[in-house]
Amino acid sequence: MIKLYNTLAGKKEEFKPLEEGKVRMYVCGLTVQDRPHIGHIRAAVTADILKRYFEYSGYTVTLVTNFTDIDDKIIAKSQETGEDFRKIGSRIIEEYLENSDRLNIKRADYYPEATKHIQEIQEFIVKLIEKGFAYVSEGNVYYDVSKFSGYGKLSGKNLDELRVGARVEPDETKRNPVDFALWKAAKPGEPWWESPWGRGRPGWHIECSAMSMHYLGETFDIHGGGADLIFPHHENEIAQSEGVTGKPFAKYWVHNGFLNLSGEKMSKSIGNVVLVSDILKIYEPDVVRLYLLSTHYRSPMDYYEERLKEQEGGYQRLKQVLFLLSQERGDGGESEKEVIERFREAMDDDFNTPKALSVIYSYTKDIFEIMKENPGRLWIISAKRTLKEMLGVLGLFELEEAEYIKQDEELIELLLNLRSDLREKNLFELSDKIRDGLKKLNIEIEDTQEGSRWKKV
Repeated sequence: MIKLYNTLAGKKEEFKPLEEGKVRMYVCGLTVQDRPHIGHIRAAVTADILKRYFEYSGYTVTLVTNFTDIDDKIIAKSQETGEDFRKIGSRIIEEYLENSDRLNIKRADYYPEATKHIQEIQEFIVKLIEKGFAYVSEGNVYYDVSKFSGYGKLSGKNLDELRVGARVEPDETKRNPVDFALWKAAKPGEPWWESPWGRGRPGWHIECSAMSMHYLGETFDIHGGGADLIFPHHENEIAQSEGVTGKPFAKYWVHNGFLNLSGEKMSKSIGNVVLVSDILKIYEPDVVRLYLLSTHYRSPMDYYEERLKEQEGGYQRLKQVLFLLSQERGDGGESEKEVIERFREAMDDDFNTPKALSVIYSYTKDIFEIMKENPGRLWIISAKRTLKEMLGVLGLFELEEAEYIKQDEELIELLLNLRSDLREKNLFELSDKIRDGLKKLNIEIEDTQEGSRWKKV
């Protein structure tokens, strides 16, 4: 039984899909005014883990992740650089997907872009006006928050308190300062689309309501995103969507915690970001995934490079045991039931990846100890299957096994060449260290007249 924390309920709940055997999930993606940073990737990895584990548990998953490719910040970036906003968006989306692929993040089923769904957005706004939830003012269209009785149910915000301490810039075209824009009248030099209310562009919140319902229907299972989106973005999505349909918008709301740098939430607006592409120049993708999975997705994380370096030790241990297990060919046999049960218990409990990793590391230690006793072929094959099954759920070490074997064989050949050079220089003590070190890894060296050869034992 999978339990996940539902922000709307404020507690963990048993997951019960709207349709048996299927999960429909929408996750707010990147606003494409600047390059993707590690905070964006944390949200993407969180969605990836949910998708992977639901699929592992037998569900068919439809995942939609949007790109916000038109808003105030993108327009400001375009005006600042002189580059067309569409080119900016296209370039950043491409980089985001490249980084995601390198980190073995499964592609979403759909990646809608706001500018390609203008018609659906406008039709949505028309319905809100017809139902009395929205009003037109000087070419703008606003959502009248006072008309939706459930406003604040996700974030816990009180509407009267919001009115008193409104953190919204005053706008004379609004009836109330907390009302938010569904459609913005075009200003000179800005991109625009024709609409029933004049030339303009969509507001941020309406984009996600229109796109999610277009792909997933009026009510779907899970809506996800960063905790910073709970208010106002997700709160406004609920008001818009339920205002149109009169039905619950999403059954479960799942939010990942902030990723902080120097004590502050990583944010492009204040410039304290660490680009994903820069991290991947230094660290293996699996090291980055291990780093992100080592903290529960709902907990805030502090970014320190030292913490990334710490994950390299675990990465190397896992890589070493996978190499040792790969020497025994075949994938027959069954996974070890008890180990898999402990792994599933961790993942069933709100996708507790730190606990799941502890199961994996404990099992890795057992494998090293048992292999010293030469337990036999069938156990080795079973251990390999068990370990790879758990790692696969977490998206780790999914390169083809042959690629790992090839890399390690090349390393062994390099060590043998170095050992031969040492022997030619009569540095036998150092050459023996290489031989003895390889022997501990079950690599036996045989010196012949034709040169040194090695074999796995």
